[in-house]
Amino acid sequence: MNLTKLLRKKPLEAYHDDIKTSQLKRTLGKWELTAIGVGAVIGGGIFVLTGVAANQYAGPALALSFILAGIGCLLAAFCYAEFAGILPVSGSAYAYSYGTIGEFFAWFIGWNLILEYMMGATTVAVSWSKYFVKLLQLAGITNLPFWLTNDPVTAKEEALKLGISPPSFSINLPAALIVWVVTYILVRGIKESAKANNIIVAIKVAAVLFVIVAGIAYINPANWQPFIPEKTIDATGVSHFGISGVLTAAGIVFFAFIGFDAVSTQSQEAVNPTRDIPFAIVTSLIICTTLYILVSLTLTGMTKYSEIDLGAPVASAFGSVGLRWASLLITIAAVIGLISVMLVMLLSQTRIFLNMAKDGLLPQKPFGVIHSRFKTPWKSTILLGFISSIVAALTPIEKATKMTSIGTLFAFAMICIAVLVLRFKQPNLHRPFKVKNLPIIAGLGFAFNLFLMFSLDQATWLRLLIWSLIGISIYFLYSAKNSKLNKVE
Repeated sequence: MNLTKLLRKKPLEAYHDDIKTSQLKRTLGKWELTAIGVGAVIGGGIFVLTGVAANQYAGPALALSFILAGIGCLLAAFCYAEFAGILPVSGSAYAYSYGTIGEFFAWFIGWNLILEYMMGATTVAVSWSKYFVKLLQLAGITNLPFWLTNDPVTAKEEALKLGISPPSFSINLPAALIVWVVTYILVRGIKESAKANNIIVAIKVAAVLFVIVAGIAYINPANWQPFIPEKTIDATGVSHFGISGVLTAAGIVFFAFIGFDAVSTQSQEAVNPTRDIPFAIVTSLIICTTLYILVSLTLTGMTKYSEIDLGAPVASAFGSVGLRWASLLITIAAVIGLISVMLVMLLSQTRIFLNMAKDGLLPQKPFGVIHSRFKTPWKSTILLGFISSIVAALTPIEKATKMTSIGTLFAFAMICIAVLVLRFKQPNLHRPFKVKNLPIIAGLGFAFNLFLMFSLDQATWLRLLIWSLIGISIYFLYSAKNSKLNKVE
């Protein structure tokens, strides 16, 4: 295949045809879209990643990690917002790249978006399982077998801690089951999903504000000392703490900011996408970044970073200061709230699959089939739920988190370049939302996201390389031949 075919672009007129022929319902207003963004962002970072990032990498300087990740996200968010105004279609970075950089790069970004959304949903499902088990324990149910609530790797680690033989079989059953609950909701329809999401988001925001307000009285400034713990290197060569640890933590918690990206995948279901999508992207990011910084300072002030629980860090922090009732409330909010994160991530992934199927890069069946009654891509939703449930049942949370982050960072870096290319190639194109000083914003966004990618460990990069090689193979064996642009040629 020659270079010309690899760089062939989908005409912008074709996107407008997709909009006209779309079978998806336009039911989402700007505040529902903002709620979708907040729903994806709040939960993954506050309820899940604060434990791993503070305990193992950043210490009290976790707040700095969130600031760094927030800066990278803000730069990328402006680029997303401009694209969303120009191309109000579902598909996110994949669709934007197809119209500007070329087919191969669009496929490659779409393939990595699977890491962002599917692995992101499984990460949250594992954390949901931790909070659910904690809720049962607070209710007095403490005799659950750990081989039914942990993946094989974690179960082995738990067995070593307890001084018993590792189980021959282990599965995180709650994580698998909650994925199927979310899958059922998504199959039923976008409007129903949005209504459920709005309620859950309200509960989550109330819980986060409660954490900040109630936790301030229990902050011990001594827990912030040293603010940036001394750097250490473990047996595998991975850096912990110090400046490099803060940067690594920023790369990890970057996963928590993908909510605004999820907003852009709902363009074909937005009532007024050219106006409302940019609004929702920027608004949800500003709200969530502010809350992240405040919660991270509260959490590390209440509990010494070395003692923060990895599975349910926020609830455990309140339990450590004797506020069992507060721990119970937060656990309930997390159990409810994390569902909306999974809902948004799996919803976004199916919309990307739908666009790739329309373009011929994935098989129409099952990825492009719309349910006659519910008007949702039900077959791809069920397939995605099946795969996600298996991964959630068998994968440790830290590995899933890092894979999600590196996929997200790559997509964000590429979209910064794509919007700049389009600005130079088609300067007179109508842009309902136009970023000022775009060369500076896009250049910094690309460099910043690439920098955070290199802060992640070699094992994560190796997994990304293997995943990428699989995706490239699929492109040349199937997608390039079946692409609609190839048939036109």
